[in-house]
Amino acid sequence: MPRNVLVLGAGMMSPPLLRYLLPRTDVRLIVGALDTRKVEPLLADHGRGRALVVDVEDEAALRPLVAEADLVVSLLPASYNPRVARLAVERGISMLNTSYVAPELREQDAAARAKGVLLLSEMGLDPGLDHMSAIRLVRQIRAQGGRVRRFLSCCGGFPAPDANDNPWGYKFSWFPRQVLLSGRNPARYLRAGQVREVPGPELFAHCWPHAIEGLGVLELYPNRDSLAYREGYELHEVEGLLRATLRYPGWCATLEAAADLGLLDVEERDWPAAATWADLTLRLVAAGAGGGVERLARHLRLSPDSEVIARLEWAGLLSDRPLPATRGAALDLFVGRLAKLMSYRPGERDMVVLEHVAEAVFPDGRTESITSTLVATGEPWGDSAMSRCVALPLAVATRLVLEGAIDAVGVEVPLRPDIYRPVLAELGEFGLGFRERRAVRFAGPLD
Repeated sequence: MPRNVLVLGAGMMSPPLLRYLLPRTDVRLIVGALDTRKVEPLLADHGRGRALVVDVEDEAALRPLVAEADLVVSLLPASYNPRVARLAVERGISMLNTSYVAPELREQDAAARAKGVLLLSEMGLDPGLDHMSAIRLVRQIRAQGGRVRRFLSCCGGFPAPDANDNPWGYKFSWFPRQVLLSGRNPARYLRAGQVREVPGPELFAHCWPHAIEGLGVLELYPNRDSLAYREGYELHEVEGLLRATLRYPGWCATLEAAADLGLLDVEERDWPAAATWADLTLRLVAAGAGGGVERLARHLRLSPDSEVIARLEWAGLLSDRPLPATRGAALDLFVGRLAKLMSYRPGERDMVVLEHVAEAVFPDGRTESITSTLVATGEPWGDSAMSRCVALPLAVATRLVLEGAIDAVGVEVPLRPDIYRPVLAELGEFGLGFRERRAVRFAGPLD
């Protein structure tokens, strides 16, 4: 008898998951979202899927959908998942999602275990594929008698080289606000046995070049708290540990300037009716001789013809164009501006790069640097690389839960062999496999 799977969210990440599940004759899909127009044509081709308009903030409307389901899959922003998880636990069914485990979700572990249900989080790309491929690599090294001394894990999504046609080297394949909001996060990592703390305002100053085979030199910067994964990755004796975000060169310097100018501020405020983008950008810059470019360059201690200044000018942040609203946070105005300029055009491809570099020491005294790399590009006129790398791990895990292949209960992330082994194996069949190579010397920011 078909089982009802409730999928919450119908945004950019949902199509690959729906295409994976719809052909299964043992599944009926109910897709709930505020806007279901993007997925309705997909569901119309199958008799086992339907879309419902629902506001997930309306618990009275959400509860009957959960009550009808045998499994809940969430592609919602992370803040909604604790509420959905609570309803799933009350119903006695499992829930899967792609977001980091929020403290409010972690608090539901005991209730989920008591009900015998699984709350599986971090089942996308980053977090998700990064965890699964990292723990697989660490355990492979340990199985060969080795010990990991240093471990670097970096991941990023950006335009494929043939679509990289703006000076920022970036286009949005993910929620634009979340991309820039992450630039406010503090970070921690381990280098030479010492914990390095990075305050949020200094995040983009901690940036290093990183070469990816076949792509050239990119740049990376710390991603949240790397030490939180020392235990999960079984790196108890590690001397260096860094989880990082990858971008094309120039992103960090430009976002560092944006943060300095207050463009990442989240506090709402009123703006004069006649305020322009130059007014917003230059509001913290001291008055002085010269035009906006010269004043900005002096404030940022850059040359007026620097690439950073050129990027800000290209985005219209020094123009006399009026602001789109008289009230709002600088971050939201900034996000809206960049999203208009840095979106993928029809037929353009994005790219996802995920790489781990492990320095392993073996009992015979030999030291090796082992690199495991995934490079995925989007399909022209089809699914983006980001949507495939986020949705397909979740889709495979959904199948495994429905088939009873995962016996875990409570709050989990995909570090168990009964999760990561079959998921990674099947993703390899979809062209999302990792290439491994070995070298004598470990190279990177943990040197």
